Formats: sequence, C-alpha cells, structure tokens
Amino acid sequence: MAKSLSKIWLRGLKRLLAIQTEHAHATTKRAPTRPARAATTKPSAKARPAKPVAALRASAKREAPRAAPRESRVRPRASAWASGSWTRSFHSAPTAPGRLVNHLQYGLYIPSGHAHEAMPLVVMLHGCTQSIDEFAEGTRMNVLADRFGFAVVYPEQSKHVHSHRCWHWYDASDSAGGAEARAVVSLVDSLVAQHGFDSERVYVAGISAGAGLTALLAANYPDRFAAVALHSGPAFGEARSGITAMDVMRRGARREPAELVDELVNVAEYPGMPAIILHGDTDHVVAPVNADQLAVQFLRLNRIVDEKGTRKSGEVKEERKGGVVMRDYLRGGRRVVRLCRVQGLAHAWSGGDDAVPFHSAKGPDASAMVWEFFRHQRRTGTGRIAESTATEASAGAR
Repeated sequence: MAKSLSKIWLRGLKRLLAIQTEHAHATTKRAPTRPARAATTKPSAKARPAKPVAALRASAKREAPRAAPRESRVRPRASAWASGSWTRSFHSAPTAPGRLVNHLQYGLYIPSGHAHEAMPLVVMLHGCTQSIDEFAEGTRMNVLADRFGFAVVYPEQSKHVHSHRCWHWYDASDSAGGAEARAVVSLVDSLVAQHGFDSERVYVAGISAGAGLTALLAANYPDRFAAVALHSGPAFGEARSGITAMDVMRRGARREPAELVDELVNVAEYPGMPAIILHGDTDHVVAPVNADQLAVQFLRLNRIVDEKGTRKSGEVKEERKGGVVMRDYLRGGRRVVRLCRVQGLAHAWSGGDDAVPFHSAKGPDASAMVWEFFRHQRRTGTGRIAESTATEASAGAR
C-alpha cells in the first residue's frame, strides 16, 4: 500500500518536473549557436578557390537569418540581485521529531542605504524543484526591495528533507509541515532580533507548495505576519497525505472551504489576515478552482463570510481588464482579500522573468502587486491589523 501511494505522489511530482524540462528544452532550442570565428583579412596561401556550388551554399548560409538570442526580461540578469547585499546562510531551527538538527538554509537580501532603518521583511517561499536563487531571479522581488526599502528572506527546503524541495504543506505534524512552519517562524524571529527589522511589518508570500506553507503559517502563526500572498496555491485543510494533496491540487477541496477553516482555527478569536491570491486560468498543476476556495477560506478567517461561505459583511468590487479579473473584498472601505485570476497563465509566477522555469511574462507583475498589497498592512502590538501609513509615506518618497 505504501509503495502504491508513493508511486501516485511521485507521478504528480513528475508533472511538475515535466514542465521544467519542457521549458529548458524550449530555451535550448531558442539559444543562438556560437558565432563562427571571424575570417582573417589575408587569404590563406593553402586555400583553394571555392567551387561555384560551394560558394552558393556558403552565401546561403551567410544570408540565412539567425535565431534571436534568448534574453531575459531583466537586463542585465544580474539586476535580479539588485545593488544591496545578498547573504546565504543557515538557521538552527528547533529540532523536530526524527531530526537531531534542523538547519534551515536561506538567502537574505538587504537593500543598500537602509542600514539604520527598521525595514519591513518579506518572506518568499519557493515551490517544488525551485532553488532560492531561481526564485529571487524569476520574481525580481529584490529589485522592488531596493526601490521601496524592505528586506527579503528566501528560506530553502533541503533536498535531504524532500528530494524535490517540496514543502510538506499538507502535513501539519511536528515531523513534517508543522516543523517547517515552525522553522520559518524561528528564522523570522531571529532575523528581526539580529537586524532590527520591523516586527509589525513582516509578510510572507509563496508559490505552489510555498503557497501551501504560507497558508499553514497564516493559520497557525497569525501574530507573526501582517499579510500573506498565495500564488498558484492549493486550498488548505483537507489534504492530510501526499495522495490527498494531489487530489486537492487537481480538483480543489471536495468539502466546503469555510468549514475546513473552522476545523483548524477558532475563527471567533482569530485576529484576521489580509491576503492576496493569484492564479492562472490555464494552470494544469494546481487547478484554478483552488484560488476561489482560498479566497473563501481567507474571507472566513477575516469573518467576512459565515461557516457556509455566505458573505455576511463588507462589499465586493470586481474589475476585468486585459485578460485579468481582479476581485476585491472590502470592509469599512479597506481591502481585506484580493483575488486575481490571469487568463492564459499556466503554473508560473505572473509577470516574472520567463527565462527562469516556473515564471511567465504573461499577466501583471505579481511581485509589484504583492508588495502594493503588503505595504498597506501592519500587525500592531495588540495583534490587530492596521493600515501601514508609515510604509506608504516612505515608499512614496522614493
């Protein structure tokens, strides 16, 4: 039985790997061939006159158009690291059952010229098969960090924990996803203490399995984060194993999403969590229905809908433009949950650097949208969410 479950789980992961392989193959096909060495001005004494047929062939080769070089949307590519400092290190997180040590690798980006400021901190959680270098380069979040003055940390799942670097978002136990969420929180606490980041303006964003872990963090550690962003993520609360996780990814949750929230969280005492949810309408890895279900779940966490998912407060505004459907749920005139559906976007970061796997040039710039949503949110010392006017002022001044 265990072997059959493993086969089904690995079959789903192979679908993810197939996307990456297809992307790499397409990029290789588009890559230009190495230019031929330039001819010398003096003809070789040993060279023989070219025959007419050979000359025609050579001329045809010279006139044939060459494939355009494959270029990144970020020029130069190194600008993904922008002009601040990038540090790779590891954090000794609390030990988990079955592990003598629990080292969490991470990359930290701090923009230049902000050493004495209490900056906001954005946590970025990658998806399966991704590295933190690819995630930083593809999303270009560090470029925004330079512009708006916030730090970015990229926790990295170990291949020793999962061979494909997937987060165990579906398993909240202390030996799997629960331990990973606790390690991320421990890392955040350590960085806030070490660098003096603003603890009231810590945000977390993730894609795919990273979005799943983001939901787990939101449900269990709402006092640590001021807002969350979930890109191409699965609905939470129903999956308990690899096999049920694949079922949710392919079809969405089978049960009422709001009821799943009530089983995990005491909604009456939950302090609320602003959320922005982004998803492509042609995502064949995580079905788009998951985005609608996630929206309902975060509306429930913010007490805008009841346990059946029926809206009981607030208002809804919807905008359709350029193949993008933007739906905002407001309370007291303030945006609490935003759902963005992008037409033609597959399982990839919207508006990202399409030279990097799992990032697409299609759609709006997700990184810019995420930060625009984050910078208006603040978690005060009392645990409640307030509008971050200080962040708005500093961002507007740059």
